[in-house]
Amino acid sequence: MTKQSRAILAVTAILAIAAFTWPLYVGDTGVGERAIAQASLMLLMPLLVGLILIEVSTGGLGSRQVAVLAVLAALNAVVRMLGAGVAGIETVFFIVIIAAYVFGASFGFVLGASSMLVSALLTGGVGPWLPFQAMAAGLVGLGAGLLPRVGRPRVLMMAYALVASFVYGGLMTMWNWPFMAGTGTAVSYIPGAGPITNSIQFLKYEALTGGLLWDTGRAITTAVLIWLTGPALLTTLGRAAVRAGFAEGPKAR
Repeated sequence: MTKQSRAILAVTAILAIAAFTWPLYVGDTGVGERAIAQASLMLLMPLLVGLILIEVSTGGLGSRQVAVLAVLAALNAVVRMLGAGVAGIETVFFIVIIAAYVFGASFGFVLGASSMLVSALLTGGVGPWLPFQAMAAGLVGLGAGLLPRVGRPRVLMMAYALVASFVYGGLMTMWNWPFMAGTGTAVSYIPGAGPITNSIQFLKYEALTGGLLWDTGRAITTAVLIWLTGPALLTTLGRAAVRAGFAEGPKAR
């Protein structure tokens, strides 16, 4: 990964996290849900495109690497339809995590984001939540690509999947929590109350509305799928990495 792509990736990740967590530092909710989503899309999507263009122009992503990325994004979009939105069962992240572990953080970020975008186009799931889904999945891939290449990869990825599933769920809920919770309830966003008070309010909202249970389903599903498919996918993607010109992927264990 070049210095330019590292810089864009870091800026994109920071801005994405800032967009998700705006209720913790914005004093009011005068701006609507769609306006926030549109602003995030206009800000973050060009950075994602810029990251891809820099990787391609500098040789970080050649034609073979782009082909691998396209195939995995399309495959993951189809796989996601097998479980998305059903009792917390989520099938999109195990491929993102394993592929990011093999191909690296930049690849993982782009794969996570593009998988959500392609999936939304296939299923008609386009709405104000889409840029947030794309960025959150991209962050999951980014984190997986930064995991150390030591020890037992499958166990490491499973542990990461458990944490990442709750982080993803928390981020996806937080950005529109003030709108979903309404005003004047025990779990509502309190304008101007500060990050600590609103963090407590948000955790209460997650606990009382079942968000944590939903995230638990996502965590278990992802961890189980990594356990079942990890050895085969690590081997297959490791070979694809060598043929496509990436560094050799980790051995399955």
